[in-house]
Amino acid sequence: MARAIVYTEIGSPDVLHLTEIPDPLAAPGEVVVRIEAAGVNPIDAKIRAGKRPSPPIVEPRRVGFDGAGVIEALGEGVDSYSVGDRVAIRDTVGTYASHLAVPATNLAALPDSVTASEGAGIGIPAGTAYQCLKSLGVKAGDVLLVHAGSGSVGQAAVQFAVAWGATVIATASPARHEQLRELGAIPIAYGEGLLERVREAAPGGVTVALDGAGTDEAIETSLALVADRERIATIVRGPDAASFGIRAFSGGSPVPLSEQELAWRAEALPATIALIASGDFTIELGPELPLAEAGRAHELVESHAADGKIILVP
Repeated sequence: MARAIVYTEIGSPDVLHLTEIPDPLAAPGEVVVRIEAAGVNPIDAKIRAGKRPSPPIVEPRRVGFDGAGVIEALGEGVDSYSVGDRVAIRDTVGTYASHLAVPATNLAALPDSVTASEGAGIGIPAGTAYQCLKSLGVKAGDVLLVHAGSGSVGQAAVQFAVAWGATVIATASPARHEQLRELGAIPIAYGEGLLERVREAAPGGVTVALDGAGTDEAIETSLALVADRERIATIVRGPDAASFGIRAFSGGSPVPLSEQELAWRAEALPATIALIASGDFTIELGPELPLAEAGRAHELVESHAADGKIILVP
């Protein structure tokens, strides 16, 4: 039988447990993937803890949205993949598992030069960053301020924006500055005096801002620097973004994504894989833990105790 991480009640990481499940079958339009790596995202822990709204739990709830592995079976009508193909998975519930049935539309081919762990680290972070920057119209000549630039979404945003010709200023703790420089950003320490430090780093002004920190400091600094509030977005302060006159994506935003925004999120997976394969994009990988230690992975995410993408390995 297959194995999966499930929980039956909202609570601490201790509610997560490994159990046997029936082997998945591929419905029409689906494939069965043997999972080699599952990406752990903050949203996984927020849903488990009840910090993000979710329907009542009426059966064991599966965990995870991102992963990578090898196709073991094809459903009717799937002709774009073959058994044995390596693939990355996005936006599919239940990737904390040994096997998973996945819509073929939620896959992207994974070349041999991209590892399963890298593939599993793409979906939500890169999809979020790519869609946000596309929605904000980031282009060559822009000066982008990224708050929380050393996180998974922040690093992806830095790399996309640099690739598109923008100048990027990214906030982070000093210990993370060298990594941001390597990605092409100008690192700035957050904390008292942030506004002045950003102005010094960007004497010509800042044209667009993306908040991944969620602090009042991040919002106030963005408002002080960016003239057009339509070019300020947050992925954390969704519920009160409208009160500042700025845009919100993810982060509990009450406004659903448009069809175009959803399409950009989907586009990000193959686009990022291609950049990794060409050496133009980096996924910072953190600890790799056995699938049975999903609870420990959530503890690390919630305590911000690990740099890089945490990966579960079945």
